[in-house]
Amino acid sequence: MTAAAMIPAASAEWREIRFAIEEFHTEYAAVLDRFDLDRWVEFFTDDAVYQVIARDNEESGLPLGLIYCEGKAMLKDRAYAILNTEMFAPRYLQLSVTNTRIRAVEGQLVRAEANYQLFETLVEEPTRVQQVGKYRDLFILDGGAVLLKERTCVYDSVMIDNCLVFPV
Repeated sequence: MTAAAMIPAASAEWREIRFAIEEFHTEYAAVLDRFDLDRWVEFFTDDAVYQVIARDNEESGLPLGLIYCEGKAMLKDRAYAILNTEMFAPRYLQLSVTNTRIRAVEGQLVRAEANYQLFETLVEEPTRVQQVGKYRDLFILDGGAVLLKERTCVYDSVMIDNCLVFPV
């Protein structure tokens, strides 16, 4: 059997799930591009875990990350802190999410991965890559709703701005 024939994503059910998650990513990125952090929180379950962690830490089993939020209340707190910071330069952010892969489907739970790239443009400066990495997600599919129960953003970038506080 060839490697392509062994891919379980060839089933119609997995294609439908991948499409639903790709649509989720499209709206998720659009919300963050608009800097609508109050709406961003609504992509998560009440007991969600959200973290941003360096790839070398994640691969070494070291749990320390750049951002860690457990529960929607902490996500709301993170959004409020970002929106109300006193040291904030005007900027445009653009999030791109690509290569969605379904890793496992168990009832309403879906394990998935996708690549992400966050671009930042400050006023009168060229656009630069802020962060590149991979999402490692656990989604809950409930009827027509798709929500994140866990999102681990594993970034590849060795050098990142020390003021990085933006969700990806």
